[in-house]
Amino acid sequence: MAGFIIIRDDPTRLWRAARRELRRVGLLRFLDVLAFRVYRRLRLAAGDAAWIDRTVAQYRARYPVDLDRIPRIVVSTPNSDEARAFLAQTAPDLVVARCKVILKPAIFELPRLGTFVMHPGICPEYRNAHGCFWALVNRDLTRVGMTLLRADAGVDTGPVYLQAGCAFDERTESPMVIQYRVVLENLEAIGAILRALCRGEPVATIATSGRRSAVWGQPQLTAYLRWKRTARLEARARDAHGIAALS
Repeated sequence: MAGFIIIRDDPTRLWRAARRELRRVGLLRFLDVLAFRVYRRLRLAAGDAAWIDRTVAQYRARYPVDLDRIPRIVVSTPNSDEARAFLAQTAPDLVVARCKVILKPAIFELPRLGTFVMHPGICPEYRNAHGCFWALVNRDLTRVGMTLLRADAGVDTGPVYLQAGCAFDERTESPMVIQYRVVLENLEAIGAILRALCRGEPVATIATSGRRSAVWGQPQLTAYLRWKRTARLEARARDAHGIAALS
């Protein structure tokens, strides 16, 4: 580990993101997005935070390491001159980007092997930050997963090295928990690929040409409620079928 670039968002970034989403989906759907954010804060945030605290404690016990001696800087954007100078100084083999900011080529091309993204969604069908949510809403359950890709100038369009999922419970788990789990439960496979690249070993990429490609926006409350209702109905139908088969 050569260093950390920690991002503390500029408050204006939220307003810029809101304006982009408003232009993209229109007023009514933007209000739907805001409604989901209110709902999540009132109904889901406490449970998500508790899950995060438990999971972080488990992974700290699983991967004990002293991070205090690793160089770090705090920036308002990873595209800043400070971030670029830090990368040039630490000269990492590769960078893992865990942020929602679209990186500039001057940043993502600086590491020797490039910059890698653990995207919570299957690309190219579910690009952008909430791929798992929209795959659940669309009942595209085989594409509820994560994609390890190398960043390029597009939005989640770079070479793909891994696509994987995990078992999840739609009835009890929030979309945020599922989104985190599809990454966390594939860390061993992710780590093996990144270590192989650092050793100079050939790692095959996954062909994505010819597949449907789409960029998805922020979660919407009506879509969330429709997903949960459908998931409950499907689960009841499966349970009823199982009971009938046993009898």
